[in-house]
Amino acid sequence: MDVVDIPQGELADVVKRLKRIEGQIGGIVRMIEDGRDCSAVVTQLAAASKALSKAGFAVVSTGMRYCSTNEDGESREVDLRELERLFLSLA
Repeated sequence: MDVVDIPQGELADVVKRLKRIEGQIGGIVRMIEDGRDCSAVVTQLAAASKALSKAGFAVVSTGMRYCSTNEDGESREVDLRELERLFLSLA
């Protein structure tokens, strides 16, 4: 698949999501440092992991829109194997 530059504005929601996740991770570190209950830590880790996966899928999905058209707005062939690889890398 060719490299596709996704306009920065298209990923604004993803950036917000990632900043939220960054805060979550900081909170998890503090929980561990404070000796919080293991189940509470694992619950927060699971939530952060799920949020990170969603952010990854949002990037791939946005990229797919830009990969499937050229600058003229015409459709172009998409490498389905590469798309599959990207999605599976998030699993």
